[in-house]
Amino acid sequence: MTTTLRNAAGRDIVTLHSGDDIDPGHAPRPFITVSTPGGIEVTETAPGDHLHHLGVSVTTPDVSGTNFWGGSTFVRDVGPQILDNHGRQVVEAESVSPSRYTATVLWRDRDDEPIISEEREIRVDDVDGSTILVWRSRLTALREGVSIGSSQTNGRPGAFYGGIFWRAPFGTAEVFSAAGEGVDAAHGSTSPWIVVAGPDASLVAASASRLPWFVRADGYVGFCPALAYDERRRLEPGEPLELDLVVALVDAADDNTIERALQSALSLTTSEVAA
Repeated sequence: MTTTLRNAAGRDIVTLHSGDDIDPGHAPRPFITVSTPGGIEVTETAPGDHLHHLGVSVTTPDVSGTNFWGGSTFVRDVGPQILDNHGRQVVEAESVSPSRYTATVLWRDRDDEPIISEEREIRVDDVDGSTILVWRSRLTALREGVSIGSSQTNGRPGAFYGGIFWRAPFGTAEVFSAAGEGVDAAHGSTSPWIVVAGPDASLVAASASRLPWFVRADGYVGFCPALAYDERRRLEPGEPLELDLVVALVDAADDNTIERALQSALSLTTSEVAA
């Protein structure tokens, strides 16, 4: 089966990884790695600072007590602790074409019991000259009482990471959003878009979900529309949670190219909502 997704020009953009060989303590899960049309890698996998950061994946540190993020768990009034509470995600069914991948992903909790079923779509679109990655996921609880938390909801201010999380390889990055310039403006905002500009490539990200953005560019560069910002998010059977992330992959960093890519990405978020 093909393991890459290509753009209209036939360039490899996305590589699919099952995650089956990931250490149990890093919360094994399927993930992707991504390159720009010019071949610049714009994701990082298992970096030394966070071995559980895996390219782009759907990941969260707390689903009813199970860690699907990997690494330590933040315990209120105690701090980060390494616990035997890691879950895993397993691909149950999948289909792949040259530019589109779909899968059913089963989330298994720390006791290896099913807790969430995810319908996942990843595709590479080309809009007005921009190559764009589109990720959509639908999460459905498989039992009553499921809730999603973050390190922030568990007592660590600012650490509300969790969702469709993108770990970038950039040593440094500039961040822009509709809320203003810089990480402080973007982090926690519900801006419809953010731009993460690295030395050789830029990621122009948008989401129809209007979830608050988790954004970091100090120590490492990463971002996601955050699932659990200031309170736990309940997930009831029969009431699926829709997630999306649309990212234009830009080799050039000039303002005109980024602006065109932004408009292309925003047009896809609008079309996803309309669909």
